[in-house]
Amino acid sequence: MGKFTLTHEINCNLETFWKLFLDKTFNEELYRKELGFPEFTITEQVETATEIIRRSAGKPKMNLPGPVEKLLGSGFRYTEEGRLNKATNVWTFKLTPSTLADKMRNEGVVRAEAIGDNKVRRIAEITIEAKVFGVGGMLESSAEKELRQGWELSAVFMNKWIAQGKTA
Repeated sequence: MGKFTLTHEINCNLETFWKLFLDKTFNEELYRKELGFPEFTITEQVETATEIIRRSAGKPKMNLPGPVEKLLGSGFRYTEEGRLNKATNVWTFKLTPSTLADKMRNEGVVRAEAIGDNKVRRIAEITIEAKVFGVGGMLESSAEKELRQGWELSAVFMNKWIAQGKTA
């Protein structure tokens, strides 16, 4: 099982960060154009008094070792369910893959903390687990590599979006 933490600085205040993080237009641009997903859609976003729940589905662009790509198949997709606790400003998420859903786990927590008037530190704590005999470790390390790259690109994209004066 792989657990890792990613930290990025985003050039906005906390309110703007969460608005962008949850914005449909921003996310569709991020996933489809910046991250190169052939398919991505937010299927549902519901706000209650205590939380915001978002469900999305995507087909990621993948650059994987041959055995992993063969195992997952060309039609690999995932669904994500995430929840923002309004009181704590903590996002929890769980991704469910279209392949090997009973053997793979990808979930995590995202927090943002103010580190200046117009800067936040985004902290993502991610867990990846693949219980697949013989290739579990390769699946986990491949997923971690892809996720690290995606989160890094998302931070750059978010800062660029903010610098261009785009808002949620």
